[in-house]
Amino acid sequence: MEIRRAKSGQLERIMEIYDKARTFMADHGNPNQWVNGYPQRELVKRDLDKGWLYVCMQDKEIVGVFMFYQEPEPNYREIWEGSWLNDRPYGTMHRMASAGKIRGVSAFCLEWCYNQCRNLKGDTHPDNYVMQNVFEKNGFKRCGIIRVEDKSLRIAYQKE
Repeated sequence: MEIRRAKSGQLERIMEIYDKARTFMADHGNPNQWVNGYPQRELVKRDLDKGWLYVCMQDKEIVGVFMFYQEPEPNYREIWEGSWLNDRPYGTMHRMASAGKIRGVSAFCLEWCYNQCRNLKGDTHPDNYVMQNVFEKNGFKRCGIIRVEDKSLRIAYQKE
């Protein structure tokens, strides 16, 4: 597998992967995280235009997608029921989704992000046991609770 910056010609396939991920989450006990078409095409296009959207490729096929950037995440300013591991500059990974074709895509993408920035943060919905397991299996520590734009809660993770 390899990671590449997403290209505009890949947007349709990326949106298909996000559609599949929404269905997967709903079928696996997490019907409330990515609702109302989240992530919307406009948000994904913004990530692409800013150079923050990445694809995971296997044999010339997109097998995963995620957003990664190294700027402060506004939702991470406040954390409850815990604390971040450090206050150093960090990278953030969001909106990771697998096409469901091969195993290990999420771990590969997280490792790639960590190799770009050895201080990495992410978060997930309390019902997203799959992603919580992915974070924990890949050396991330559960740090506390944050709120996202719609004021819903997320479990915050960090790996340093």
